[in-house]
Order: sequence, then C-alpha cells, then structure tokens
Amino acid sequence: MATLNSAPPLLRFSNRRTSSLAPHLSLVNLRKLHKVSQSNLQWQRKRKIQWGVRCTADGIDGGMFVGGRARKEGVTFSIPERLKVVSLVACVMCLCNADRVVMSVAIVPLAAKHGWSNSFLGIVQSSFLWGYIFSSVIGGALVDRYGGKRVLAWGVFLWSLATILTPLAANYSTVSLLAIRAFFGLAEGVAFPSMSTLLSRWSPSNERASALGISMAGFHLGNVVGLLLTPIMLSTVGILGPFILFSSLGLLWLMTWSYRVTDDPLESNFISRSEQRLIQAGKTGSANKSTRFPPIGLLLSKLPSWAIIFANATNNWGYFVLLSWMPVYFKSVYSVNLKQAAWFSAVPWATMAISGYLAGVASDFLINAGYPTIFVRKFMQTIGFMGPAVTLLCLNYANTPAIAATLMTIALSLSSFSQAGYMLNIQDIAPHYAGILHGISNCAGTIAAIISTIGTGYFVQWLGSFQAFLTVTAGLYFVTTIFWNLFATDEQVF
Repeated sequence: MATLNSAPPLLRFSNRRTSSLAPHLSLVNLRKLHKVSQSNLQWQRKRKIQWGVRCTADGIDGGMFVGGRARKEGVTFSIPERLKVVSLVACVMCLCNADRVVMSVAIVPLAAKHGWSNSFLGIVQSSFLWGYIFSSVIGGALVDRYGGKRVLAWGVFLWSLATILTPLAANYSTVSLLAIRAFFGLAEGVAFPSMSTLLSRWSPSNERASALGISMAGFHLGNVVGLLLTPIMLSTVGILGPFILFSSLGLLWLMTWSYRVTDDPLESNFISRSEQRLIQAGKTGSANKSTRFPPIGLLLSKLPSWAIIFANATNNWGYFVLLSWMPVYFKSVYSVNLKQAAWFSAVPWATMAISGYLAGVASDFLINAGYPTIFVRKFMQTIGFMGPAVTLLCLNYANTPAIAATLMTIALSLSSFSQAGYMLNIQDIAPHYAGILHGISNCAGTIAAIISTIGTGYFVQWLGSFQAFLTVTAGLYFVTTIFWNLFATDEQVF
C-alpha cells in the first residue's frame, strides 16, 4: 500500500471502470481527473527516461561499442570499460608487431654500416625466434599462474628495453646483437597468451570474437605502422630514431596499463557494477587463475588440443611463406621488386586487419543468432584455411603481377578468419589453462614458421619453381581443415 500511495492519484483508481464513476462525477471532477491523468503520464515518462539513462550509462543496453543514446534525450555517452581494455590490448599488439618490423627495415643501414654479409643478415633476422620459441610456453604458464596484466606489463617493459638497446648492441659486437635480439623475442613471447587470457576475462562470450578481432587488427596494423614510420625516422633522425620512438611508446603504454587495467573486471575500480554483471552473465565457463602446475601431458593427450596446435602451425606456415618469400617470388617470376611497392608495405596488412575484425563481428553475430558455438568456430576456421588454399592454387595460374598481387592480398585477408576459429577455441576447451595451451600452440607455430621459411628456399632450389611449394602449402591447408573439423570441440576439456 505504501508503494501505491506514493504514486500519482490516478493509480488508486486503476482497477475501477470509468463508466462506473461517471454518474458520481461532476464536470469539475472530470476536469480534475483529466489533470491527474496528464500528471500520471508525465510521471511515467519521467521514470522511464530516468531508468533508461541509468541503464545506458552503466552500459547494459548499449553492447560493447555503444554507451548511450542521443544527447537530446538527456543521456550522457559512456564508453564501456571493457572496450577501453580491448583498445589498450590492441595498442600493445600493434607495438608488438611494429617493434619486430623496425629491425627488418633498419637492418639495411645497419648492414651497410657494419659490413654484414647476406648470410649473417639471415642469422640476425632469425635470432628473434630463438627466444620467442621458448617464452611462448613459459609465458603461457606464467599467465595462468599470475594473470595476464602483470606478465604482459613485464613483457612490454623488457621488449621496449631490448628495442632501445638493439642499435647500441650492434655497435658493440655481433654477439651482443644476437643476444639482445633473442632476449627481445623472449620478452615478446608472452604477448599472445596474455592477450588471449585477458580478453576471455573481460569479454562476454557473445563479444569475445569482436574483442579478438580488434586486438588482432592492432597486431596487423603494426606492420603498416612499422613499415611506414621506420624509413621516415631513419632518414630524419638516424638509426637510433625508430628504436627510441617505439620503445618510448611502449613505456607510455605501460604507465596507462598499470594504472587502469586489472586481471579481472571484478577487481577494477573503473567499471560499473552493471557492466560487471553483464560480463559475468555472458560467460560460459570459469577462467580464473590456476594455482596448480599446468598438466602439459594431459593437454597433449587430447585430440581437441592437437586440432588447435595443428591449426596454429599451419596458419604460421602459410603466413610466413607469404611474408618472407613473396617478394622473391614476384621478383623471380614477374621481375618486380615489391619491397618498393606501396601495396606490399601497407595494403595486405591493412586488409588483414579489416577482414579479421569483420570475421570477429560475424562470429559474434552468428552465435547471438543461435548458431552453436562449435559450428561457428569450424565455419570461420574453414574459411581461414580453405580460402588461402584455393587462392594459392589460383596463384599458379596468374599471368600478370597485378593479378598475383591481388590473389596474395586475398589469401592473407581470408587467413585472418582463423582468428575466430582456433584462437577463440583455446578458451572454449581450456579456460583454466588457456595461457599454456596458447603457448604450446604458438611454439608449434614458430617451429612451422622456421621450417617453412627455410624449407621454401631449399624446395625452390631443388625443383626450380615456386608453384610446387605453393601447391604443397595449399595441400597442408586442406589436410588441417579436415583434421580441425573432425576433432575440434567447444566443450570444456580441461
């Protein structure tokens, strides 16, 4: 009754029929009743708007990318905290890749300065992988034990330090240069396991693919940023310029990250309670930090784990074949040096960023529309592998460099759909051990990258043609797609 009496007077008559009141009401009373009715409507409208403002400001009804309605309705725009976290992850993934690219460009003036041979250049370029191949697994175990925030923060600090020390080490000795590049790879190996774990904790299941798409878009754009900014810095500041720039950006990012981000949204001081509830309500499994030692033997005993490992290895195999050997392919087949071409410096990586994000949005849309999660994972992974496979086969029949360049860009773009496949599937089957599983699959991917990069040269020298190796790579895509569709699952295994 207290609630009823606090409402406008009309609510007290809401259960009576107007016709029964009419004989007892005078004209004056009817006018009063009309005023009361108008007052009640205004009261209801005011309450509805206030409720909408509160819920929208808290991020309940706006989704990941919408924080409020139009300002004319009296609603203030608010960016969801989870989008801020995803944006910071995307920024650091951009820096992660840009820092790698810096050396690929700066090695030209460094080689001229120090008189390095072509064979030594290959050793310098591969030294990054020496540390990276080990830290993927170690970093994944650390992420599962201590959380992604702390491990990623230390990784950024150490690889930014290694970045600034690279030209100084080159001036000192070749041994110190190789050591600092291996240390750089060791620090960067924690990036992907940290990203995977953090996104799973900060994103509801129906937004996880979009969050990963944004983060990986940052990673692919790192190629563009590194390839475009490094030559400018080299020509204006000198060899030290790009190394100082990107290491400084890493330290600036680190200050924001340390202050703003937590491992879990429940620990954050910046997120609203309603957004916390939305994130927790949208989770399908636990992803809490594990205090137990990762059961590596158990992880490797399950076929769904091997589906992820093979998918990562195949993805890296094809990616590094295109990344490392396509300039040589175009030069030998079409007499075109694509290292000087603008499309090679920016277009393929920019299209990968866009297509990877679109794949994430499409994946979330399909899951929200009611399609089973495993169907969506398999569908996206199939596009991510069958698309490049068919494109590489078509590349064997290209007769102009323009057609070949277009096909290469399509292959890279479609390969990014696998982000919404095996990468997300890691959290599906092993939320407690996602870091270590991602690290193991990354390690396999790194080995595959080394084998494909070195093997391409020997294979082409043996057969005298790129076409045969492209066909082998396409066949590997086909075989892994079959294995993935047979054994991948979305059920929690660990």
